[in-house]
Amino acid sequence: MHEPDPCAVNSLIETPDSSPVTGRVVWDPIHSLWNGGMLAATLAFGATTFSLGALTVFVITTGATLLLGHSVGFHRRLIHGSFDCPLWLERTLVWFGTLVGMSGPFWMIRTHDLRDWAQRQTDCHDYLAHRRPMMVDAVWQMHCRLVLDHPPRFDLGRIGRDPFYRFLERTWMLQQAPVAAALWLVGGWGFVVWGVCARVSISVIGHWFVGHLAHRRGPQTWLVREAGVQAHDVPWAAIPTMGEAWHNNHHAWPGSARIGLYPGQSDWGFRFIQLLERLGLAWNVRTPETMADRDARLKRAPL
Repeated sequence: MHEPDPCAVNSLIETPDSSPVTGRVVWDPIHSLWNGGMLAATLAFGATTFSLGALTVFVITTGATLLLGHSVGFHRRLIHGSFDCPLWLERTLVWFGTLVGMSGPFWMIRTHDLRDWAQRQTDCHDYLAHRRPMMVDAVWQMHCRLVLDHPPRFDLGRIGRDPFYRFLERTWMLQQAPVAAALWLVGGWGFVVWGVCARVSISVIGHWFVGHLAHRRGPQTWLVREAGVQAHDVPWAAIPTMGEAWHNNHHAWPGSARIGLYPGQSDWGFRFIQLLERLGLAWNVRTPETMADRDARLKRAPL
């Protein structure tokens, strides 16, 4: 049996007329009001509710959701399938990913895979390439969505049929409620503002900001042949993104569980996967060493 391509865009199905080039950017009221509301609450109440305890809650909850949820659960497991694990563990990690507060699992997969597919083409819409000036791109990415004239189709397979993931997709905003209740019981409104509103806001803004930079400027080791959009590394963001900021490496080997490939490239997401592997909770962990056939698609970036 032929092994599936570990670097494939897993959920997206190209139709004969599908194109990532032409389309219109429209307001996305659900995500816009959510993102704007979280930022407004942080700006309105952050200073008056600040304490060392609230800051500690902010750092711990932000780090935990980004590591367990966004980096390992959503990106490396659910989207790229770069390692295997028990279903109960996958669902737990995906729940943490939903807690990050950007959206539900289906929206995250479709948004990621559309961008991934588009950037591999010879050309794509400015929205998908982060090609517009920073402030325009910020409004587009956090408050709008792209409606392509000729979109591809999506098939999420067993993920789309999973009842738990369907529940998370319907209730992704409500998933903050039990966390907020627990934080309120422990530390009052200060813990809620910093452990929910500030955490969600910085995660959303940080995800956009690093993504914008990673497609605009910074170090490059590899170029992907025939791809219209190339990626850059954002070294200063390696630790807060749990290794996701080595984006040039990720474009080169998108199916790899390891993103920080070279000496000095911190990758806490991969370290956590290695811990799971030692505990017998992860297996079939893919790295560039197991993806030698990918080399034909790559060339060294000029110095």
